Amino acid sequence: FERELDRITGTRQDLGRIKFLVGGNEYFGRLMETIDAADESIDIRTYIFDNDDFAVAMADRLKERSDDVRVRIMVDSIGNLLATQADPQSLPVDHLHPASIRTLLESGSNARIRYQTNPWFTGDHTKTTIVDGKVAFVGGMNIGREYRYDWHDMMMEITGPVVDQLQFESDKAWSRAGLLGDFANALRFLQGKNEHAGRDGYPVRVLQTKNFDSDIYKAQIAAIQNAKSHIVIENAYFSDDRTIYELARARRRGVDVRVIIPSKGNLGPLNASNKVTINTLLEHGIRVYEYPGMSHIKAAVYDGWICVGSANFDKLSLKVNKELNLATSDPETVNALLEQVFIPDLLASREVTEPVGVTLATHAAEIMVDELL
Repeated sequence: FERELDRITGTRQDLGRIKFLVGGNEYFGRLMETIDAADESIDIRTYIFDNDDFAVAMADRLKERSDDVRVRIMVDSIGNLLATQADPQSLPVDHLHPASIRTLLESGSNARIRYQTNPWFTGDHTKTTIVDGKVAFVGGMNIGREYRYDWHDMMMEITGPVVDQLQFESDKAWSRAGLLGDFANALRFLQGKNEHAGRDGYPVRVLQTKNFDSDIYKAQIAAIQNAKSHIVIENAYFSDDRTIYELARARRRGVDVRVIIPSKGNLGPLNASNKVTINTLLEHGIRVYEYPGMSHIKAAVYDGWICVGSANFDKLSLKVNKELNLATSDPETVNALLEQVFIPDLLASREVTEPVGVTLATHAAEIMVDELL
């Protein structure tokens, strides 16, 4: 299957090691340890750097570190603009929002900030933080209170040669976000990737969605078609018709297919779309589970192969926005994901055994999501 993915996606495996960090406490605790220990560089590429109390505290720490090491922060323009307009319910009532998180980060600081532009309304939904070119954090968490305190989510801590590839992707994105745009990106591409990370690990594959071309999509469709035993997926936004169709085909040939969806999402139209998806999945014999509250995890196991990262199962992530996932067939890592995420989350969730109520408004929202998102 890995050789088949070489052909389908045009990607190749590198070496690395993956450690799963589940929950805001575990991830941000480890992230801050690594940032505090940085000797040379901190490179953050995120969809959202919010303006709530936790994000402000994070900004203050990065400003302090910028006195000693290079700090570069990339944020998606549209994603961040939309996110800063809404506050989490848990936000302390006495919090004063900074007028601009960019101004806050740059004020009295050596940190460098660039906003990713959005040509044709595309976004950069990637979330990576790389420290000293040797340790990387990859997954679905942005920088904000929801991810630290409120939502169920996860990131991966990555070491080994694959970090060099992740740094290369981060450097190209940084160049592209500057004044010279695609020209600077091309120059960085021609320089090639540097080698700073360790040399050990097991095979790990970097998969991406670039504008209207998705290795992540191709690989996961192939994984569904190839599955013979079981498929378990956890994702908050589940609206892609082709994926649902292939899951139904897999179930029809005897694969145990299970999907975990949050019981309480954060976006109204997508919540409505999920209801229609639930009924479609149930209709085809797929077992559906509702995680209590909001789960923002984007992970899947297809027999002995896993794919985890920033991509949702919707049109934006699989066809439009920039995304980054990691995949591996390493047995210990596959088992770790099952033991740390999927088994606990299945046990914590309520299985949906009857179709959920769907109104005309729900169907209308699903059609809108299907066409636009």
